Amino acid sequence: MTDHEGAWQSGGCHCGAVRFRVFVAGAKAIACNCSICAKKGMVNLIVTSEQFELIDGAASLSTYQFNTRAARHKFCKHCGIHPFSHPRSHPDGYDVNARCLDGGCDHFEVEGFDGQNWEASVASIQSPR
Repeated sequence: MTDHEGAWQSGGCHCGAVRFRVFVAGAKAIACNCSICAKKGMVNLIVTSEQFELIDGAASLSTYQFNTRAARHKFCKHCGIHPFSHPRSHPDGYDVNARCLDGGCDHFEVEGFDGQNWEASVASIQSPR
C-alpha cells in the first residue's frame, strides 16, 4: 500500500494499555444503530486484517459476544474502552472504533448503517466501497 492510497494511523484505549495501528484508505466511516454500537457511540471503520496491527496490549483485552456470537467485541480489561472488534459482517477483518484513533474521527464522513435490520442491510457494507 502506498501513501497516496491512505496512511497508517495509531490509536488505543483510554488508559494506553492497548495500542494499535490501522491503515486508513479513505475518509468514510459507519454509524451503526444496532444495540451495541448505539450504546457505545461507535464510529465504525471496517478494514482487512492486513490493514490492522495490534502493537501492544493483547493480554489486556477481553472479548464480549452476544446473540449469534459471530462478532468478537474487544475491550480493555483496565479502562473498559472498546477499540476494535472482529465484526460479524467481516469476520476475517477488523472494525476499528474511529473514536479511538489518536487524531480522533472528526475528519471522517460518517454514513448510517441500519444494524437494527442487519440481515437486510449487511450487503451494503460487505461489497467493495
